[in-house]
Amino acid sequence: MSLTDTPEGIIELIDSLGHSDLPTSPPSVYIDLEGINVGRKGSIAILQVYILPNKKTFLVDVHNLREQAFSTPNSSGLTLKAILESKFIPKVIFDVRNDSDALYSHFGVKLQGVIDLQLMELATRSHSQKFLCGLGRCMDQDLVQTSEELEVRSAIKKRGVQLFAPEKGGRYEVFNDRPLDPAIVDYCVQDVQLMPQLWNIYNAKLGLMDKRWATKIERETKARLLLSQSPEFNGKGQHMAKAPPTW
Repeated sequence: MSLTDTPEGIIELIDSLGHSDLPTSPPSVYIDLEGINVGRKGSIAILQVYILPNKKTFLVDVHNLREQAFSTPNSSGLTLKAILESKFIPKVIFDVRNDSDALYSHFGVKLQGVIDLQLMELATRSHSQKFLCGLGRCMDQDLVQTSEELEVRSAIKKRGVQLFAPEKGGRYEVFNDRPLDPAIVDYCVQDVQLMPQLWNIYNAKLGLMDKRWATKIERETKARLLLSQSPEFNGKGQHMAKAPPTW
């Protein structure tokens, strides 16, 4: 796995995402961000993109490419910014709020066409819906894995956390190191590659529920996007762990 750190690499990604025949159900595109305090007050180091039909993962070097990552056009004039802003290309993201804040604040990218996996989990949960779940907990609770798969996933997560979490002796700046530590590469790749499994699980549950829940997810996702792009948005604090008040 190598970083996408050239305009040519960005064009390859755009060409992979810009196909009009990319399936939308299940969604083809899964996205995550890593960096230092991701949001308007922090920075983006890596944009992870997993394309399900061809099982290809791109790690975009936003730290070095900066604006070029989003403004480089392919031969048709299509940019990554345009794809991220397209309502016709569904993009699955887990808790879009801080990622949207960072993309909008630093690069003027107004995300659209988002399916928020965190809200799908909340809507389909059979127990208390008072608080939101993090991605790691969703994977622990809901992924169907063999003991060996669980062991591998846990080891990759543990090693990554040790490298970037200050409380574990790590440093967030590790995401800016070049070349990337192989353990950080594994950490970045793992989350986006497992998201399709979670989407399948939650979507199957949604199919058995009142259609109003799907509408709630869509409405709340749009509200999250609007809020995250507003001057008053604060992406840190206990309020971020609470479910939407109307749920």
